[in-house]
Amino acid sequence: MAKLSVTVEETVFTTDKDLLMEHSEYFRALFQSGMRESTQDEIQLRNLGAMGFLITLRVLEGERPLLSCEEILQAVECASFLQVELLTKHLVNLIDSDNCLVMYQAAATYGLLDLFHAAALYIRDIYDMLEDDIHCLPPDLVQYIDSLTPSSFVAVGAHTPSIEFLEDVSRTICFLDEEKNQWQSLGCIPDEASTFFLAGVATMNNKVFIVGGARGANKQVVEKSFCYDADQHSWSEFASPHQLRYEVTLVGHEGHLYAFGGEYERVPVASVEKYSLTSQIWTFGKELPQPVAGPPATKAMGRVFICLWKPQETTIIYEYDTCQDEPIPISSIRRIQSYGHCMVGHRDNLYIMRNGPSDDFLRCAIENFNLSTQQWTTLSGQYVNSKGALFTAVIRGDTVFTLNRVMTLLYRVDTHTWKPIREQTGFNKGGSLHTFFLRLPTKTKLMASELYKNPHQSFL
Repeated sequence: MAKLSVTVEETVFTTDKDLLMEHSEYFRALFQSGMRESTQDEIQLRNLGAMGFLITLRVLEGERPLLSCEEILQAVECASFLQVELLTKHLVNLIDSDNCLVMYQAAATYGLLDLFHAAALYIRDIYDMLEDDIHCLPPDLVQYIDSLTPSSFVAVGAHTPSIEFLEDVSRTICFLDEEKNQWQSLGCIPDEASTFFLAGVATMNNKVFIVGGARGANKQVVEKSFCYDADQHSWSEFASPHQLRYEVTLVGHEGHLYAFGGEYERVPVASVEKYSLTSQIWTFGKELPQPVAGPPATKAMGRVFICLWKPQETTIIYEYDTCQDEPIPISSIRRIQSYGHCMVGHRDNLYIMRNGPSDDFLRCAIENFNLSTQQWTTLSGQYVNSKGALFTAVIRGDTVFTLNRVMTLLYRVDTHTWKPIREQTGFNKGGSLHTFFLRLPTKTKLMASELYKNPHQSFL
């Protein structure tokens, strides 16, 4: 390992030269330039803050530090000047309601386009909360936010399909018009697709991906995989995993789909497969520690997590290392007669919904695992899980959306509690429910409206 001393604001940092070359376009160009500095083992960086460079080194060495607003400004400056994509990605993963405006303005100042766009999207989704502050921004920055499409809450029922030639209203995907407090149809899923019954469902790049699933009481596996493009309002097929499966958990992350576990011919499987949207190829990762159907999974801080059960009432959290393609245990919790059934991520927290004692699924508890402190906390009180509403939880900004046939219940997320803030109309469709967010352009809503008037028009 080649050592390099870097002086920033009279602070000397000793670091790995190869590490800097690997992750920084600036240092790569410097050390390959043939100039005098390229052969020196001591260099000085001017016009950068020592705090920002320290944060850069910490991220390059694998840390994921939480940052104050002042630290964010210096980190954005370093990410731009040194051209460190990994640091930019970390900043994107840190965006929240407390720092999104700082991220947005700093990214605009230093020309970090990925961070600029990600922060703008986040602000657009919580516009009402920040409206007064938004209008204090320069007009061009306000205009860019206003040009973006906010996320819509989308739901579809998962059930055994009806006979193909009969109209099946439960095959429709719908979005909640929050202002009108009513559900609007996006049209039906293709006849050949699973009706989401025991299917793996994930969103990424404003698309919905459906993998696996089952048909009928015999649980005949659905062999085809489908993708819905919300921007084009169109469906397409894509390759299915090597291991056919239903009751599979699907997660979309950084250009890849991850299929965890599932069942095939009523036998649980432990295999994990990864699909690249670029190469359009599925590859196997390291298997889960045990065969499992439908393990809870989520993302937080740019990381993927899954939840498994062990005997003696133990729930174990694994991080799935997407670089090494293997699950790594990070913590576990034991509760009497209770296991984790659903998991969502918010900031540096994982929230795990577990059943009450004696298989009580109506009154559930929520556990919080903080990734930074590695500490568990039980949220105060019990949470009513009528018709499995808690298990549909998805988060936008600081708001949790849960859904059943009776109502859409929204909570405000706080580290130690979820506070109910609003009720909206329920989703009166059969079967269990899949919920997610999509950005639905006006043209998509218009096309869906026309398709709803002509239900026999093909999606494909």
